[in-house]
Amino acid sequence: MQRQFDPSEPELMDRPQPVSDELARDLENLRRLNSWFGSYRLIRAFLRCWFQPGGNYRILDLATGYGDIPRMIVAWSRAMGCTVQIDAVDQQSATLQLAQKASAGFSEIRYQQADALTFSSPGTYDLVLCSLALHHFSEQDAVKLLRQARVLSHENVLVADLERSTFTAACVWFLTSTVFREPMTRHDARVSVQRAFSFRELTGLAHAAGWEQFGHQRFFPARQAIWLRQHISGMQPLTSGAPFDYAT
Repeated sequence: MQRQFDPSEPELMDRPQPVSDELARDLENLRRLNSWFGSYRLIRAFLRCWFQPGGNYRILDLATGYGDIPRMIVAWSRAMGCTVQIDAVDQQSATLQLAQKASAGFSEIRYQQADALTFSSPGTYDLVLCSLALHHFSEQDAVKLLRQARVLSHENVLVADLERSTFTAACVWFLTSTVFREPMTRHDARVSVQRAFSFRELTGLAHAAGWEQFGHQRFFPARQAIWLRQHISGMQPLTSGAPFDYAT
């Protein structure tokens, strides 16, 4: 299954548009998909390994979209006794407006409209995160994003996305034929599978971005993640042979 990516035909949610009921429904559908099909579990598995109760952490979420991942992290951190401050970055104005509206009561999150490829900060972060967004980029820009994520972090980087495969395509076609049938969600979900990177391709992108001693693992049912721990204070980076508990 070859990757199909046409930069002149962005996904519907990525196109300039005003706030609308259709966009709001699509973003809510994506939140449900993240919650039901492993995205939250994946990220929490890493948080359990990297964050300690009582710790204070600064996080950057690139291409945040609806902001549901930052909201999940805040809720988890509060329950664990951690303090987090999250910069959530996205290029789409309408999406950010809906994310901000959904984030009332989450003062730990600060939304910023910016391009993930060029975003800069006066300081680095304890965790730079990018979830389910890498497939929106060309190979060249995906390498830029991975390189940028590494520069912006002084410790942890986590990039999670779909894995392009026949199995993933079948799952998405079934879900968008039976449950998530709204036109924007159906179109973008099916296009996302075609644009996603294979497991081998994602490894190659990380190498091209200068990542070394990084982890890479599949997560059921159709996810993959790469992660990197910078060498700080004698702490050795994780290797690809260090699996994560994905049970809860």
